[in-house]
Amino acid sequence: MANPAIDRRFSVAPMLDWTDRHCRYFLRLISRHALLYTEMVTTGAIIYGKGDYMAFSQEEHPLALQLGGSNSVDMARCAEMAQARGYDEVNINVGCPSDRVKNGSFGACLMAQPNVVADCIRAMQAVVDIPVTVKCRIGIDDMDEYSDFARFIDTVANAGCDTFIVHARKAWLQGLSPKENREVPPLNYPRVHQLKGEHPELSISINGGVKTLEQAKEQLAVVDGVMMGREVYANPYLLSNIDSELFGDHRCVPTRRELVVQMQAYIEQQTDEWFKPWHVARHMLGLFQGQAGGRIWRRYLSQQGTGKNPDPNLLMNALEQVEAAQSEIEEYHAAKQAQEVSQISHKQ
Repeated sequence: MANPAIDRRFSVAPMLDWTDRHCRYFLRLISRHALLYTEMVTTGAIIYGKGDYMAFSQEEHPLALQLGGSNSVDMARCAEMAQARGYDEVNINVGCPSDRVKNGSFGACLMAQPNVVADCIRAMQAVVDIPVTVKCRIGIDDMDEYSDFARFIDTVANAGCDTFIVHARKAWLQGLSPKENREVPPLNYPRVHQLKGEHPELSISINGGVKTLEQAKEQLAVVDGVMMGREVYANPYLLSNIDSELFGDHRCVPTRRELVVQMQAYIEQQTDEWFKPWHVARHMLGLFQGQAGGRIWRRYLSQQGTGKNPDPNLLMNALEQVEAAQSEIEEYHAAKQAQEVSQISHKQ
């Protein structure tokens, strides 16, 4: 069942080639409440593609489908399909700066065409009851004044959109790669804060540069929601404190070991003939980030999870290696502590 009420205080960003259904299933085990987004899916892929680009597990709710497109008829058709499939939200991508997105007349280039986005909002809202939202930048190229940003927001909001997720960087559509566009343009949080101050009636979430729970809390004092992307992917167990700290849900969060056991079972349940354990394991490389054995975990998954004959018991065998390393470290520290106590006793 879809979740009828979406709490937007914390969400995980849509990340192309990263936030697929396996990644989202894994992240949902850690947080019940974080709003998850699909990778961007183009309307052309959904309407004309041979694969099922909208598949997801029911456990993933609350879940939003991010659409790439600018044809209002196609966008409405895909929104209707998304609602029928059970998605909780449909989000329009107005932030991705890659060439293939730009050439398809969607993504960040649409910030220069607010009326096109507004037409999509009207068409989509006419056929669905679930929220239709927009993820955008604070500007593009030379359209970098607050007035340009405000004009885009006003035009789209007047069409009926009341929820915006804003990446607090401008996008350079010429001269910077997508990776550089995530890092080179400076962050401008005050611009997003100003937008919220001038539009208290809108739901405004901020994206870009937020790496810790404390930073998220600081932003939530000003805006309605925080979206994190690469930091969650690199260190997924960061989500373990989100439910209690931001949503007041103090349930027992699975340990890293419990997550490994659950995801190994998930791997064994897959029936797709093209499925490989690496399709899941690649999203879990950061599970032991900052922990003893983290490098061993990453190395084992990378070496034994790929190739022609991947380890079918990949996650559990990797865990065994991590726990063996952790035991050695604990024994070493225990022995060292005992030695220090003995030396103190002799001196006395």
